[in-house]
This record gives sequence, structure tokens and C-alpha cells, in this order.
Amino acid sequence: MSENRNPYRFVLPMLIFAAAVFTVTYVARLALGGDSGVVLQVETPAIPAAGELLPDERNTIAIFQKASPSVVFVYNIQSQFDPRTFNVSEVPQGSGSGFLWDKSGHIVTNFHVVANASRIAVTLIDGKTYEAEKIGEEPSKDLAVLKIDLLGTNVTPLGEVVADSSKVLVGQKSIAIGNPFGLDHTLTVGTISAMGRSMASIVKDVTIRDMIQTDAAINPGNSGGPLLNSHGELIGMNTLILRNSTGIGFAVPSNTISRIVSQIIEFGEPVRSGIGITVVSEGNLVQRLGLTGVMIRVVQPDSPAAQAGLRGMTISQAGRIVVGDIIQAIDGQPITNVDDLYHALDLKREGEVVNVVFYREGQQYSADIELVRIQ
Repeated sequence: MSENRNPYRFVLPMLIFAAAVFTVTYVARLALGGDSGVVLQVETPAIPAAGELLPDERNTIAIFQKASPSVVFVYNIQSQFDPRTFNVSEVPQGSGSGFLWDKSGHIVTNFHVVANASRIAVTLIDGKTYEAEKIGEEPSKDLAVLKIDLLGTNVTPLGEVVADSSKVLVGQKSIAIGNPFGLDHTLTVGTISAMGRSMASIVKDVTIRDMIQTDAAINPGNSGGPLLNSHGELIGMNTLILRNSTGIGFAVPSNTISRIVSQIIEFGEPVRSGIGITVVSEGNLVQRLGLTGVMIRVVQPDSPAAQAGLRGMTISQAGRIVVGDIIQAIDGQPITNVDDLYHALDLKREGEVVNVVFYREGQQYSADIELVRIQ
């Protein structure tokens, strides 16, 4: 017996489906401006053809190819005495990075990379190794300048392409080149994540200020290598990473590098200015007096401070300590510790006159004092 089929049983569902399609289309056309003929189009990003590089990739590659020949391997070699055999042997104590500053063979690196070295060796990108002489150092900036006998080079020294680090902005591209873990000429890319950081230096009570923070990977061995911007210009020297952190590295700013390196090349040491005093590094004594500032320990004879009448600590006839003058401000900048005092004079030059505000026996005084060069 055959089943009785209705030939029109599919008509109603088809009509409902057609009506739904019409409604959706009509609403979409209204949303796009009525019956104006506008068609909704979604643009998909263009995918580079096989082998084609993106503009940012081309920029990074060009910077690495130009700058990497200036980046060097620095070896710290120390002499070791064996009391059993009375022999002296050389032992590698560490390695780091550096970069060619000029075509005379000056190389810039971190002070901590070459500290206490009996001998320093430098290897260039061509594999040649040179004995390096330490020309000078500035531990408070973790900076040292070396010199090798470089006879002719087509390399562009990074000292010729230095940017103004005071104009570096958070969010800029940053490129670090160095030798992490002994792997030579390694590139990492990131961004400038903060400016104006202060980190402790090797010198007690003194910080390195205005450091650049970057998330470009910096690892042991990167120390002393360059930090570059998207123009391939030097903006800093990679120096340290925050302990137990990922993506937080710090670089000494290029403005500091340029100033100190030029002084070391010319004079063999950084040029410092002062008023001829030594101070009490501990602030507990000043705090116990309920004051802020830095106490003078000794005023050097015939110094500008002595000529201005400043006093250091003395011993009374009764054998008691007489406190010295307490410096509280220089040129209107408050002085609360040794670090403040150091940086208040750091950018000053010999011959400049500074106004020093100091406290003595319950009263505040001020004196205009001319700066002199100090060792």
C-alpha cells in the first residue's frame, strides 16, 4: 500500500526562509544608508608575499647590519697566584660587551665588566683579538674607556651616531646588541618602557640617575653593549637587569656617556668640580639633630669652602665632637643625602659659582662659592 504524500508540504518552509533572508538584507541596507547601493565590505590585511619583509623588519635588519660591526667582546682576565707552586697564571674572570667609540680605537664598556682586571682583551666582529689598555673609568656611572691599536676600519663607530637621550620617549623602539652568555652579536628588540630611573652604582651612597628602562631582553654578557633607537643611533649603554625580573633592563643614557667619555679621552679621568670638602656619608648624626642635609667632615685648607668660611667637624678642648656645618641646599636644590650633593655638582663646571645654603648653631646661612676641579 503506497504512502499518501502531499506535494506542497515543502512550500511553506521555503516561503518562511525567503522572508527571513529578505528581512535581514533589508535591515542591513537601511543600516548602510537605505537603498543607496552601499555594500558592506571587510578589508583583510595584506599578507606579504613569500620572502617579502615588513618595513619594521627591514628597519631592524638594516640597523643590526650597520651597528653590529662596532660591537665587541670584552674579556676580563685576572692573574692568579698558586701558593703551592708559586706560579702565576691568568684566569678569565668574566666577559661582556663594548662598542667602538671612534676610529682611533677607543672602546666604551661598563666599569663592572673590566673591574680588577690584570689584563683586558677585546675581540672584534672579524674574529681578531686585541690587547686593550684601560684609559680611564667612572665607577659612579659604571663606565670605562678602553683603547686598542686599530689600524684602519670601515666600521662606523657608534660615537659618531649619538642621539640626545633627553629626547627619548616611552614607547619608542629599542634595539640591544651584545654578547649574552658568551653568544656573540646577539640582537634583541623591545620598547622604551620608562625614563628617568635611578639605580645604585658601585660607589657607596651614589646612584646612577636618568637611566633608560627597556623591555628589550638584556642578559649577563649584554653589559656594556649599545642600546639603539629606530634610526640606529646610540641612546644608551646596557648595564643591568632588575634581579628576578623578566623584561626590565636599564641603560646608562647617551648624554652621560658622551660627556664622561670625552673627558676621559682628553684628561684620562672624569672632570669633577667641587668646593673642597669631605662629608660625613652617614646621615644618622644629622637626623639625631632633627635636621636634614649633609654634614661637612673636613674643609680643605685654602679651598673655596675655606675661603667662604665653612667649617668641618672639630674636637673641643673638653674632647667633645663639635659638629660641622650642614649643607642643606645648592642653587635652590634641596640636599638630603650624599647622593643629592653629588648630583647637584655633577653637571657643574670649574669656575661656576654656586649658592650653598648651610646650617650652623641654630641658624641658616648662605654663601656664593666658586667651584674648582677636584681629583
